[in-house]
Amino acid sequence: MKKKVWKWLLGILIVLLAAISIMVVVIKIKEYQPSETAVSTSQEASIVDNVIRFEGDNNKPKVIFYPGALVEPASYSIWAQKVAQAGYSVYIVHFPLDLAVLNSNAANRISKSNGYIIGGHSLGGTMAAKYAKNNPKNLKGIFFLASYPENKNDLHEINVPVLSLTATKDGVLNHTNYQKTKKLLPNNTIYEQIKGGNHAGFGSYGKQSGDNTASISNAKQQNIISRLLINWLNNSISE
Repeated sequence: MKKKVWKWLLGILIVLLAAISIMVVVIKIKEYQPSETAVSTSQEASIVDNVIRFEGDNNKPKVIFYPGALVEPASYSIWAQKVAQAGYSVYIVHFPLDLAVLNSNAANRISKSNGYIIGGHSLGGTMAAKYAKNNPKNLKGIFFLASYPENKNDLHEINVPVLSLTATKDGVLNHTNYQKTKKLLPNNTIYEQIKGGNHAGFGSYGKQSGDNTASISNAKQQNIISRLLINWLNNSISE
């Protein structure tokens, strides 16, 4: 009898492992890969504890970034490098299966002794908001790239600068929910919209399923993102 039970349990385990393996393969196939320019740029960064780090001024608050769902972290290297060159070290976090929802506390691996700013793209921004809500100590600012917080992570009364960037050609962002969740952000939140940009353009990884075609180049959208982020950091973030 015991032998039959063990065989039964072993059979279930094999099926589960096979299902998990298939799921991982399917996710990896769907993963968005960085452009050649993004890959080349990422090679100028360092990798520390599975985090891409673009070095800036260590006396300034660090910028921690959560990528969008199924987007390889190096895809955000272009604007990240420009922000670092402006003086703010940028840390692009890697998540299991490139899904921030699987480890919203990933920012814990980065020292925040001089303060930190956290942001993210799409689902990554939602998880970044969750982290900020639960870790207010040393928090200096929050930014969203085509993203918004969940209702349970109300940031309306948080006493730090907040920036929200969207794009006019974004076909992935749920615009209805985005408008509804503005009440979860502080009244002094800065909202900027990139004319002609799309959802995938917040990184550099080609076309995304369900997105609209941008009417500006990816290079231009990357430049606009970096300019808006740098202006916000310089004008709003206290050291």
